[in-house]
Amino acid sequence: MHTPRTSLSLKSLYSPIISGAKGLKRNEKLAHELVDMVGRIVETRDPYTAGHQLKVSELATAIAREMKLTVDRIEGIRIASLIHDIGKVSIPAEILSNPIKLNEIESSLIKDHSQIGYDILKTIDFPWPVAQIIIQHHEKLDGSGYPQGLKGNKILLEAKIIGVADVVEAMSSHRPYRPTLGIDKALEEISQNRGILYDPEVVDTCLKLFREKKFKF
Repeated sequence: MHTPRTSLSLKSLYSPIISGAKGLKRNEKLAHELVDMVGRIVETRDPYTAGHQLKVSELATAIAREMKLTVDRIEGIRIASLIHDIGKVSIPAEILSNPIKLNEIESSLIKDHSQIGYDILKTIDFPWPVAQIIIQHHEKLDGSGYPQGLKGNKILLEAKIIGVADVVEAMSSHRPYRPTLGIDKALEEISQNRGILYDPEVVDTCLKLFREKKFKF
């Protein structure tokens, strides 16, 4: 739904990054520098998500570690979660910071960010499936998510982990249109929808981190 002008702006903004990212598999330091740069660009577009991607990355990485995933897979989750909202650079700042509930058109524009993030990153040769993880991080087990309506095992585990971390962080933080709902409400959301919207193992691990391991953002 982004306009030709927006597409041109995105191309102009990211072409130097994409051009410089061709050798990422051979230069891990460059990969990390590019991810940091992209993360800062996203944050400047939306003051209300300052630190959001960093916090999601902290929780997603902790979940992956607790699930005993491989070191390489954990690193892929860390990198993807740090830039999971990169597609929001295409959304007008006034929509991102709107203090009232969004209308249908504005909500649709917000939902475009997963696809746009994929489009920006799909040609970058990451050592991990970063673009696929990012396009899937709003998918739900029952197929009610977006943008592809994927179900169950069609969703990457990495995306399931980031999806849960994203929900927990978003609900427990202040948003433009509402005050924080609190961590208890966030954990209640994933617990009630365990096995329906969210992966059971990911939910159980997340709950364990907060309730037993005393994880805090």
